[in-house]
Parts: sequence; structure tokens; C-alpha cells
Amino acid sequence: MTTKSILTNVRTLGALKATGYRPRSIKDEMRQNLLDKIRRRENVFPGIYGFDDTVLPDIERAVLSRHNLLLLGLRGQAKTRLARLLVNLLDEYIPIVAGSELNDDPMAPISRHARDLIAERGDETPIEWLHRDERYVEKLATPDVSIADLVGDVDPIKAANLRLPYSDERVIHFGLIPRAHRCLFVINELPDLQPRIQVALFNVLQEGDMQIRGFKLRLPLDITFVFTANPEDYTNRGSIITPLKDRIESQITTHYPTSIEIGRRITEQEARIDPAQREAVRVPDLLKDLIEEIAFAARDSEYVDKSSGVSARLTIAAYENLYSTAERRMLLNGESATTARITDLWGVIPAIIGKVEMVYEGEQEGPHSVALRLIGQAVKKTFLKYFPNPAKLRRGQEKDPYGVIKAWFSGGNVVDLLHDQKDREFLQNLEQAAGLRKFVESHKVPAADIPVFMELVLHGLAEFEVLNKEFILNRWTFKDFLADSGLGNTDDDPDMRDLLR
Repeated sequence: MTTKSILTNVRTLGALKATGYRPRSIKDEMRQNLLDKIRRRENVFPGIYGFDDTVLPDIERAVLSRHNLLLLGLRGQAKTRLARLLVNLLDEYIPIVAGSELNDDPMAPISRHARDLIAERGDETPIEWLHRDERYVEKLATPDVSIADLVGDVDPIKAANLRLPYSDERVIHFGLIPRAHRCLFVINELPDLQPRIQVALFNVLQEGDMQIRGFKLRLPLDITFVFTANPEDYTNRGSIITPLKDRIESQITTHYPTSIEIGRRITEQEARIDPAQREAVRVPDLLKDLIEEIAFAARDSEYVDKSSGVSARLTIAAYENLYSTAERRMLLNGESATTARITDLWGVIPAIIGKVEMVYEGEQEGPHSVALRLIGQAVKKTFLKYFPNPAKLRRGQEKDPYGVIKAWFSGGNVVDLLHDQKDREFLQNLEQAAGLRKFVESHKVPAADIPVFMELVLHGLAEFEVLNKEFILNRWTFKDFLADSGLGNTDDDPDMRDLLR
């Protein structure tokens, strides 16, 4: 029924009957198409990562069971995207009675218009074809949504123009739900609907019909509903009334990425990076991991409201800002290419602040300070993936792996890393720290990433309070904690002089 030749030739009800067409419900349609895709081992939900063993099997089971769905999860967990991808389970085209408001099936019409047209013209009734993309209806639930918006109401203007009494069903202006007959209808943020509006959905979900105003008219609607909701809404803004939840057959809980690898795939897929940016700015894998660690740190932070969640949009926006921070620095310095640095992460703070909701302690601390803490926690965790924990070095250990670096700083030496410094000067500042490059090279990191790992060592040692790190104007200064007091000077210590050599 979906081939181009059939769509070109089948334009009347009689021609449609000749093809052997038989009506079927949208839920049967989705079930059959899903079965076919599973048999062919097709990817039903392209671009969705991390749900293969959890959410996606639940959705597939719900579709096979002909269920309406409730996707329950915190913000930024791909609920709406999942709903939109369900369109791929619809037939490419379906026939409708030409001019029908309610997408009437020519073989099973439900509207007065379609029934009258078929009674008048019989097999010559004109047929149109509706593409699957036109069978998706999405509504954001807000407190001001009315029953008339969803169900419909009497239209006095239509009654006047057609000179019809209000008792005639043709004066009805249909709402979104009747117009979604034979469609996929998504209602986002369901708890925001007022309880009396939610009641209006009872009949559609349970009996499959709808009544409008006082009319005896009953519409046997054929709709697959997908609802989305955030768990926090149950207490903060509203709730899904129990009888409505009881009528939604499958409730499926979504979740955030469970690993850095999955988070990176999502971020890199969704981030909008200009091709010119990608060509000019190189972002090491280390920094991609750090951005994901920031989101993980935020979800565990005592300053962030866990019930609100930390959207995947945080890492996407941060990734875009990282590119832009490095690109801006490159242009200011007149360079044609550059590599992103850890210091560039402080350019992503605006992307972090707007994506986390603070608890009282976080508000007292301040959004900027909380963002810096999250970056520091991410640095600390990433540091431990590559280098030994300086806080857990064994007592009596013959050689401290950080000994040369610490001794150099103990001599009163300082490393300044400026945010907008040229690449060559930035590397020179890193290279002056005795033992730093040698230490990094001993851990077999990628040669091209040695500078960013050298930077990671300084930031990591500062997070473990081996070094002191201060932010002054547009630079990060690394030094020994006792350098300013003179207690850290090693000029008179022969052991330290030998170590530095």
C-alpha cells in the first residue's frame, strides 16, 4: 500500500477497495511494524545511547502489548526524543477521506463529514494519503490548557456561517485529541495539566471514545498516547491523578548515562560544532572525559538539588563552549590552530551555572563557586585514572613519584597559566616545572596530549592540596603552600638540591 505506483493510482474509495485494503488500529500497525523491524534486526531508536538494556526493551514490550506509555524521568533524559522516534513505527502512508478533519479511514469513517461524503458519492469518494510525519501530534501541558483545547467545543461562528442549530454536531470545533485520530499523540509534562483536564482523558484511554459538550455524539478515536513527566512534579508543581495513571498501561523510567563513554557519545552527537571550529580546534579525549565528569560530579554534589536532576544539556552546552573558548583564544593570538586546555574549562562556567538547580547550601556558596567546585571534582577524579593518588602514597616508600615536582615548587618557584596565552608561551610555562614532563611521559600518555596531561598534573596536585592554586585576574598560579613564608626554600637543603639536579 505504500508504493509510489499505488499512491499515484488509488484516488477513490472504489480503487482502494480493489487493492484489498483493510482498516487496522494504530496500535496494531505499530505492533506489526515493530515485529518486522525486530526480525530484520533494524535499529528502532537511532541516536539513543545507554538505554539498550533498560528503557528500550520496556518501550518495545509496551508497543507489542498495544499499550499507551508514560515516560517518567528527570530533565534531559531523552523522553521527548524517544516519543518522536516512535513515528518510525507507523506505516509510511495511510489513506484518509479527502478533506477530513479527523483523518477518517475510508473504510471506517467516524466524522459526520466523511460519512455524508461516502453516502453521497459511494465508490467515487476521493481519497488522500497521509504521511507518517503528519501523524505526530505533540502538546506541552501547561496550567492554562483547557478542555476545549484538547477535546473541542461548540463554535458559534461556524453555526452562524452554516446556519445550523447548536444541536447539529457540525457546529463542533474539534480539539487536538479528535484531530489526532489514527495518530501518535504526545503530552509533555503531564502533571502540569489541571486535575479536571486530566479527567477528560479517561474515556479516550479506557473506552476509546470521546464526548463533546452535551452532544450524544461519541467518537471512537484510535490514538496511541505517550505521556512524559518529571518525578519532581509529583510534589512541586502538580501530580498525575491516580485514576489516570491507572489507565496508562505502561510506565517506563528513564535515566542518565551510566558511564563516561555513553555520555561522550551523546554529547558529541548533539553538540553543534561548526566544521571550521572542528578543523581549527583540537579537543583531546582527556577534556571530553572531563566535561562528562563535571555532569557526574554535579549529580552527586551536596550543593545541587538531586530531585531536579542535571540535564545532558549541561555537557552539550559545555562542549560547545569549550570549542568556542579555545577558538576565541586562537583568534586573539593570531594563530591558525590550537589545542583546547584544562584552563579553557573555566570558559564553560556559564554553561554549567544555568543547568544546575542549587539547594540552600549551594545558593549560599554561590553558583560560580559551585561550578568551580564541580570542575575541581572532575579534575580530581580524572587525575586518579592516570596517576597515583598523592594522598595515599605508602609510608616508607623509597621514592615519591611527585618528589622532583614538589621539590621544585618548594624552592619558591611558581607556574602561571594565563587563559588567553599563546600556545608556545603556555607550553614554556609548563616546561619550566622541573620533572613535570618526565613524570607525564613515564605514564605512557599519547605524545600529542603530553601538554594537557602536564596541566592535569598541576591541577590534580592542587586538588589534593599538594600545591596551592590561586585564581588571579585571568591566570591560575601554582606554587608551594609555604613558598610565601620562606619556609619552603630548599637552597640550604643539600638533599633537595641533589633531587632537583
